[in-house]
Amino acid sequence: MNQSPFDLTGRVAVITGGGGLLGRQHAAAIASAGGIPVLWDCVIDSPGLDVDSLQSTFGPGASIQKVDITSEESVKTATQEIMARYGKIDILINNAANNPKMENSSGLEFSRLENFPLSQWEADLNVGLKGAFLCARIIGALMAQRGSGVIINIASDLAVIAPDQRLYRREGAPENEQPVKPVTYSVVKSGLIGLTRYLATYWCDQGVRCNALSPGGVENGQPANFMDKLSRLIPMGRMARHDEYQGALLFLCSDASSYMNGQNLVVDGGRSCW
Repeated sequence: MNQSPFDLTGRVAVITGGGGLLGRQHAAAIASAGGIPVLWDCVIDSPGLDVDSLQSTFGPGASIQKVDITSEESVKTATQEIMARYGKIDILINNAANNPKMENSSGLEFSRLENFPLSQWEADLNVGLKGAFLCARIIGALMAQRGSGVIINIASDLAVIAPDQRLYRREGAPENEQPVKPVTYSVVKSGLIGLTRYLATYWCDQGVRCNALSPGGVENGQPANFMDKLSRLIPMGRMARHDEYQGALLFLCSDASSYMNGQNLVVDGGRSCW
């Protein structure tokens, strides 16, 4: 029988931000095709992230490492540990990102551009862009030496359209106190698409492909008013379920997309069409 082009049997996939909502869904997609997910996160003491739980859910080869992806030394050390255990890394999924709360406890609307702290800007770019750069540079170089590999950068529909700040408005609040989607989210996600194109052409002749996946919003207990307003902006009339990006991710990670390189796959229920 011919092997399925979606088959990932034995392929080792590093997933940054692996302990988060979508990180675990990415791991499920990898495991469903026979791959071996290795979750990287700076916090690994959350429920379900112990080795026994991970291996029960994602297979006997699954593992998790505590990694600070903003630290070159931490990324190098974790990479060396993977190479010692598995002997290779086939897939890198740059998924980690900061997600700052819309407002702080002082009541000052810090998400507005006029008030947005430089420290928050630096922290968000460190995780979202510096971290992706370090992981791609260190792991991608090993892939290039080996002659094969896939890098996936998790961007967002807000990398191709601007945030609709009307979604976040608070009834009765003065204009200068209205919360907004922080500027760093759009900057980081747009930057990941630029990084995708750079990497796609940099190591292409050494067998390394790079693409981006841009998901839309995922339903995860948001206020009903917010979900209703956002759903009206989406032709399909709803936000995504937790598992609805697994198929797209599997496509990008597998040989099913073997001639796809440097592209941004937008999966947003049609939002960016309007």
